[in-house]
Amino acid sequence: MANLKEIRNRITSIKSTMQITSAMKMVSAAKLKKAQDAITAMRPYASKLTELLQNISATLDGNVGGAYSEQREVKKVLLVAITSNRGLCGGFNSSIIKKTVSTIKETYSDADVDLFTIGKKGNDILSKEYNVVESNNKIFDDLAFENTAAIAQHLMDVFVDGSYDKIEIIYNRFKNAATQIAMVEQFLPIQPVESDSSVSLDYIFEPSKEEIILELIPKSLKTQLYKALRDSFAAEHGARMTAMHKATDNATELRDELLLTYNKARQAAITNEILEIVGGAEALNN
Repeated sequence: MANLKEIRNRITSIKSTMQITSAMKMVSAAKLKKAQDAITAMRPYASKLTELLQNISATLDGNVGGAYSEQREVKKVLLVAITSNRGLCGGFNSSIIKKTVSTIKETYSDADVDLFTIGKKGNDILSKEYNVVESNNKIFDDLAFENTAAIAQHLMDVFVDGSYDKIEIIYNRFKNAATQIAMVEQFLPIQPVESDSSVSLDYIFEPSKEEIILELIPKSLKTQLYKALRDSFAAEHGARMTAMHKATDNATELRDELLLTYNKARQAAITNEILEIVGGAEALNN
């Protein structure tokens, strides 16, 4: 059994760790509320924009998406893996890394795959085994639509110029503070929508439907990437809050066990001292 000094040092260390994990939990909880409100408010807009785009494009014939909807033989693929810049958030980052690796090995085993990483943790791990052509670790410092639009525009440009035949986004979708769902979404080319003859859109368009489609597509793609980043940002803080909550609970349990051990050892030491005193007194009396 460890001596009393060692146990006291361990208890002090655990208490310090508890203060850190508890503080991190409260910080993440505060950030989660803001991030959750942002993604909750954005989802209806993003889904309605996609629905509007699909409904209009379904009434048109031919390649209405222009270069963004060009279907090619998939030889070169770009995967956009979204992780976080910091750890201590449970399995948040590892789930994206595993999903990226499984996508490369199972879905695109016959294609040439490059990676575009957003977040330091994903870049640190994936760059050891795979070709990371570009990395962006600063977007979460100022997660604004304008900054995201610049990344989305770059992705659209490399698709249009033929550098890649397909681009997909891999990210954690926020469900609640304890649950994140690893998602793989096709970014480019735009998936064709089946025309529904039962749907009749009796609208007057100004400008033409084709012009509206070509205007909506870039905005829709930028919104899609922004939503994925917002989802990932909220999921990160939810995962970190949950992880720090569990860490605090585990530290509390370990501290209580050590306190019990310390009290037992202290009581045993006191008992031994009493026995030595009593034994010495009896020896003097004899």
